[in-house]
Amino acid sequence: METYSNLEKLSNDLKNLFQNQNEEESYFDFEIICEQNQTSFKTHKSILSSRNVSSSILSSILNYFYSGKIKINLENAIQILIFSSKYLIDELIGISLNFIKNHLQIETIVDILKLSETMNLNKLLNSSYKFIFENFDKFIKTPFFLELEENHLNSILSNYEISIDEFELFQSIIKWGKHKSNINQEKDNQKLKKEEKEKLQDQISNVIDKIRFIDFTKQELKDILKEDLIPEQISQKLIQFQKLQENENELNQFIEKELKDFIEKENGNENSFIFKPKIGLNCSTIIQEKEHFNKIREWINDDKFFSKMRLGFSTQRDGFNCFKWHDICDDQGKTLVIIKTKDNFIFGGFTSVGFISNDVYWSKIFGESGYIEDENAFLFSLRNDKNDRKPEKFPVIYLKHRTALFYQDDIGPTFGKFSSDLFLDEKLKTGGTNFGRSYDLPYGIKYGTNEAKSYLAGSYDKWEVDELETFFI
Repeated sequence: METYSNLEKLSNDLKNLFQNQNEEESYFDFEIICEQNQTSFKTHKSILSSRNVSSSILSSILNYFYSGKIKINLENAIQILIFSSKYLIDELIGISLNFIKNHLQIETIVDILKLSETMNLNKLLNSSYKFIFENFDKFIKTPFFLELEENHLNSILSNYEISIDEFELFQSIIKWGKHKSNINQEKDNQKLKKEEKEKLQDQISNVIDKIRFIDFTKQELKDILKEDLIPEQISQKLIQFQKLQENENELNQFIEKELKDFIEKENGNENSFIFKPKIGLNCSTIIQEKEHFNKIREWINDDKFFSKMRLGFSTQRDGFNCFKWHDICDDQGKTLVIIKTKDNFIFGGFTSVGFISNDVYWSKIFGESGYIEDENAFLFSLRNDKNDRKPEKFPVIYLKHRTALFYQDDIGPTFGKFSSDLFLDEKLKTGGTNFGRSYDLPYGIKYGTNEAKSYLAGSYDKWEVDELETFFI
């Protein structure tokens, strides 16, 4: 069988069909009228639909020209934006853009990212990223995460606003790599063929360095190295890291050298997170509500500190041990301490001078312990389910700011005098809140009363720590 074509004749026929605007028997079924000079163009819905947009979209846009009204919904917004951008219809560009930004959804966000980049719509692109950052814990569990382009995934992983367990993030990136490499998701990682592993390693090579392997547990690190899915240049570093985990001094030196070498190599562009701790309150497992996040930022009132502070100590990661807490947290300057109890109370304190180790001035005067002056210190309460209170800040009393903090190397962080406003024992498991001695109580509550003692944690000394986090730069 042979096929013959005469595209030139077909093209001429269609051109003549359009140019015969004044002939009554040309079977036009649609007319476009330019309002400025009342010029009209007769055309055919079938041609417009196949070469431009659907007739319903065109009808909506033409209706807007005449009435100033248009119905935009989730089904037609993108098509209206594309059409209005193509033909520079500024009002409709603005209307459709605002609608899309206000109706972002996980199901369509990847398409919006691609569209924003293709059409150079930077504001929509930024809004799309912000939506992903705020909903990342949900987004990463959907099949839409697997459809991300590599450059979009890189931008997302490079942002400090995402909050998720690093091992879970690693597993999701492996799934993404399998999807992009057309490898069966159900296939056991250790049973992948050599060529499949090489294909997967190549696919994830440009995004895997955004994983903070430093936050993996020893078992998690052992498991991923056993699977042999990580590109060699990273896996070799992780093997070194793994060998040094029992020697803290050598491990810290190794991490510092790796970061220094990378920064110098990349001319100061620190975009590899392999041995870089998370930064910012977004990595907190205690602070999960946006209201709490914003309140702490407002109270600290130091954007530079707030944006650069890192999670120095976490009982989830570092265990319940006050000596380790002092080793990590002493002499760090501005320090934020957050406590969550077993009963779901969330409270803590902030100091602008930090806790002091044994070899500094205060400890030399007082021996093993001493009081620390800080006029900017404050305590705070974020969640009090028992009394349903709003977040509150309690500044250090002006006449008591010389005893804002108490230092002793065999107890946990202590705000106020010894065994007073807020203190933790040597195991960081329990403590006390004899609130109001050095820090302002809410109006009408007297120091020493049961109400004062139970205000932060629900009781004076019968509460247990569920989690403790300490942040500093």
